[in-house]
Amino acid sequence: MEKVYADASVSVTDLKKNPTAVIEQAEGFPVAILNHNKPAAYLVPAASFELLMDKLEDVELAVLVRSRQKERKIKVALDDL
Repeated sequence: MEKVYADASVSVTDLKKNPTAVIEQAEGFPVAILNHNKPAAYLVPAASFELLMDKLEDVELAVLVRSRQKERKIKVALDDL
């Protein structure tokens, strides 16, 4: 059996019957959507998804900064700009 990364779960069939009820019952927490008792998707609140996207962007920027730290540094005077 696969690991489920949510405290709540619902079948695809039940989600189709009443998606609004599933969202309301989740009370802002993620819900695993199961297909034949295996996670097929996760339903996450919009605010959580947006926060996740911000964090991923931060990680990508950190990787870029680290890669550029290895580049040769060029000294520039403010007056030259």
